[in-house]
Amino acid sequence: MNSATVRNLLVRGMLAGLAAGVLALVVAYLLGEPSVDKAIAFEDAHSHEHEMEVVSRSLQSTAGLATGVLVYGVAFGGIAALAYCFALGRVGRFGPRATALLLSGCALLTVYVVPFLKYPANPPSVGDPDTIGKRTTLYFLMMLLSVLLAVAATILGKRLAPSLGTWWATVVAVAAFAVVIGLAYAFLPVINEVPKDFPAALLWRFRLSALAIQSALWAGFGLLFGELAERLLAPKPAAATSGSAVPAAH
Repeated sequence: MNSATVRNLLVRGMLAGLAAGVLALVVAYLLGEPSVDKAIAFEDAHSHEHEMEVVSRSLQSTAGLATGVLVYGVAFGGIAALAYCFALGRVGRFGPRATALLLSGCALLTVYVVPFLKYPANPPSVGDPDTIGKRTTLYFLMMLLSVLLAVAATILGKRLAPSLGTWWATVVAVAAFAVVIGLAYAFLPVINEVPKDFPAALLWRFRLSALAIQSALWAGFGLLFGELAERLLAPKPAAATSGSAVPAAH
């Protein structure tokens, strides 16, 4: 793949990430923000200290939310496009569109779902401010470990394929990934700082909305980027118009 193709895919990846970010923004506004508002109301009702807002809640839930989600979409769209350039043709006999969908699904799993299952997202009023550094470090450690293990599992599957066949090599690679991730879950510290009187239904609605936002982002990216990559890498031949046919001479 030459540099011009990589550049074109990078641009398409960032555009697809931007469009997917718009979809994720809609999901975040409709599903996530109501839970955030209720969590903030809970915090205000149980806190005796009232701090002055540097940025208003209305600005946070509109312009702030849009900026964060869209920048996130563009950044990860570009990173995913570069990963796509490396993965295309190396992870199996998949076409451009199928490779994009496979990559976005793996990105959702490794970058978000695996860390989420160990350290799920929490709404405002949940978590000790003094441990935010520790919690952030553990989360990104889990994310990095998940990505590295996914790459290692892919390499393992490729090396085992000639002797075991594609099916069983994939089964072994996935099992190895699950076992090591399970060990990481067991040995990494558990963090549970949810207040006893915090509504369980609100907590789970917030966490499910966070998962829905990421699912919308990566599903939208995979579908749109797959279509853009397909048109770039495997363009359909132009169909001849009926008017361009020269009638046979009699």
